[in-house]
Amino acid sequence: MNELKGLHHITAITSSAEKIYEFFTYVLGLRLVKKTVNQDDIQTYHLYFTDDVGSPGTDMTFFDFPGIPKGVHGTNEISKTSFRVPTDAALEYWVKRFDKYDVKHKGIQEQFGKKILSFTDFDDQQYQLISDEQNEGVAAGTPWQNGPVPLEYAITGLGPIFVRTSYFDYFKEVLEKVFLMREAGQEGSFHLFEMGEGGNGAQVIVEFNNTLPQARQGFGTVHHAAFRVADRQELDQWQSRLASFKLPNSGFVERYYFGSLYSNVAPQILFELATDGPGFMEDEPYETLGEKLSLPPFFESKREEIEKLVRPINTVRSNLEINKEYL
Repeated sequence: MNELKGLHHITAITSSAEKIYEFFTYVLGLRLVKKTVNQDDIQTYHLYFTDDVGSPGTDMTFFDFPGIPKGVHGTNEISKTSFRVPTDAALEYWVKRFDKYDVKHKGIQEQFGKKILSFTDFDDQQYQLISDEQNEGVAAGTPWQNGPVPLEYAITGLGPIFVRTSYFDYFKEVLEKVFLMREAGQEGSFHLFEMGEGGNGAQVIVEFNNTLPQARQGFGTVHHAAFRVADRQELDQWQSRLASFKLPNSGFVERYYFGSLYSNVAPQILFELATDGPGFMEDEPYETLGEKLSLPPFFESKREEIEKLVRPINTVRSNLEINKEYL
């Protein structure tokens, strides 16, 4: 059984597709590579922000479910998403950048031997930047070449995800016995697990907490986390493995940009396994990724209906001059 290769993507919920586009594009400097709809709820946008070329392991995506209430952070949730930056010095740049754009942050700190910078967006979605300076393991992606952040400081992919749980012993068993992860460190109530080659791009940090109230999903929270497998053959093997542990799963789901397998592995914790390909470069040219509404072939016959359901959002950047912001 091949180990999981690392993080594939994180999907979260936003109160505003327009505001999250502005925040991720012009503050965080990630590239919108796909503007599409939730395949299970076609009136809902699904926006994909990645590195320059849509590499697996660099992808934060968002739904904007109409009418959904604000989420509540607590225990039993995927509580925080990390993004990798190249060096400790990059974090110094990001402190200045967050101060310039009035992004709430907690200053530079350290956890598990890595420098980190925690911050939030307008929905109180929880994030952190993590330095790759002391990192070994899964390779980083390629920063968005035409984005506003200087390349030496820019985000290069996903870092560790955080899970807060009141069922630590059970969750540890699931990670180790089912998903073949290994515990690599502990600091207080935080436990570091790794998969595959390890490093920032292949880690889950689990916080045991049985005192906070139960989290409630809504905008400002994470919907699910996905981990990388090579291809459909590996995905089918993992489906059999989940079944052998009697973990319920979705079976294979065709997402066109990748294949998926979903499982509710613990209360309010949804994990997805996703294939590295085909990727995001199949239906749009590199120069204009994310600028039009992209639909998988099985939705093209519904394009007229879908375009009436979702409000237009201007995501054209190829005709803009976006200058690098040195601070």
